[in-house]
Amino acid sequence: MAKRERVPIGPVSIDSITMAMAVRRVAMHLASGASHSFLISGVNAHFVNVAQKDHEFARLLSEQDLNLADGASLVLASRLLGEHLPQRVTGIDLMNELCGLAAQTGKRVYLLGGAIGAATRAARNLQSRFPGLKIAGIDRPPMGREFDDDVVERTRDRIRRAHPDMLFVCFGVPSQEYWIHRFGADLCVPVVMGNGAALDVLAGFFHRPPTLIQNLNLEWLYRLLLEPRRLWRRYLLGNINFVFLIFRQILRNA
Repeated sequence: MAKRERVPIGPVSIDSITMAMAVRRVAMHLASGASHSFLISGVNAHFVNVAQKDHEFARLLSEQDLNLADGASLVLASRLLGEHLPQRVTGIDLMNELCGLAAQTGKRVYLLGGAIGAATRAARNLQSRFPGLKIAGIDRPPMGREFDDDVVERTRDRIRRAHPDMLFVCFGVPSQEYWIHRFGADLCVPVVMGNGAALDVLAGFFHRPPTLIQNLNLEWLYRLLLEPRRLWRRYLLGNINFVFLIFRQILRNA
């Protein structure tokens, strides 16, 4: 079977791409001077479950320029479906790579969202890791009001005046993708990425598991053990639903 550029996992198509390839595609877009924004999402099983119920969200994801396999379950699902996603490409790791690219090329980064204080601390940590990184701005609309007309207009005005080259929107799923598609299209930002809790992690508010646990693809279990009351439904019921979706797709393809 010939390798496809995108692999359908449930209602979402995932780019068959490595980290190096993803960075190269973003760099090429930045160098091209294209007027449209290059839109990126890191997709995991939770995205697929949400998209299964929310057809508008699934449509938005189909319009992304890059959907990453931000979850080992997607890589495994691709194998079961006879397809090939070469590796897990996490959103937070790509964000780090892109900030490194920005530091090397003089591009400007804007951080939007996260917990209170997360963007400020994440910016400081990123600049410590990538000397010369230019932070065009940091912002956090009141969570729960990020779609209010007055809040949207003030947020968009601050972004426009900052003239960033990369915008990272961290409102969580699916809010960040809806916000990007509704209000980010005409901001003239070359690269826009929805990235969940990335700012909270980069700020040090939440810690990623040890490398061994990541390599064993058990990061979801680590997070569940840390926040069982908040995440049990997403990971336990969500994982069961995801498995059901994949086996239904296998039977449909047979």
